[in-house]
Amino acid sequence: MLYCVKGELLKLEPRMAVVMCGGVGFRLQITMNTARQMPSIGAEAMLYTEMVVREDAMELFGFADQNELTCFKQLTSISGVGPKVGISILSELTPERVALAVAAGDYKALTKAAGVGPKLAQRIVLELKDKVGGLATSGGIDLGASAPAVGVVSAAGNATQAVEALTVLGFTAGEASAAVGKLDSSLPVETLVRDALKLLARRG
Repeated sequence: MLYCVKGELLKLEPRMAVVMCGGVGFRLQITMNTARQMPSIGAEAMLYTEMVVREDAMELFGFADQNELTCFKQLTSISGVGPKVGISILSELTPERVALAVAAGDYKALTKAAGVGPKLAQRIVLELKDKVGGLATSGGIDLGASAPAVGVVSAAGNATQAVEALTVLGFTAGEASAAVGKLDSSLPVETLVRDALKLLARRG
């Protein structure tokens, strides 16, 4: 319904922002990561939005960038992960860190967020990995080709994890593979993801 809101920032709290748009003040629930990127009160702010409608409430959530919005949608698509848990996870971890945790199977990273125990964290990692796991080698570049050398196998694994992480952030397997394919696959996964995001941003 609402793609984004842009206007004067009227109020800012750690988990809430009010943005004035066309004479209407929109109250948005936000993550701590988004709060840290907000301008000063009275300045212009822009947030990407997601509206969640329930029987007893209608809530508007705001995000500083589309990666965070996409990650929020991915998280809340999992059974047992509501908007509050999604906001909690993205307040503790950046979207990139969430994506890397999923790609690496590191569920313990998610337990840093309030309200996320080991069982829920494991479910999040498994379900998101299932959604994107088959995509990494289907985007036009075979990143997981077998090779005898240990270093080559490690590099291929890093590239595959980077592609999986990027798909968690909403990029297609083809887009992710093309960006990662331009980089040195022996780099750490986190570096590959960060540099690929820069390439994808320039392309956009």
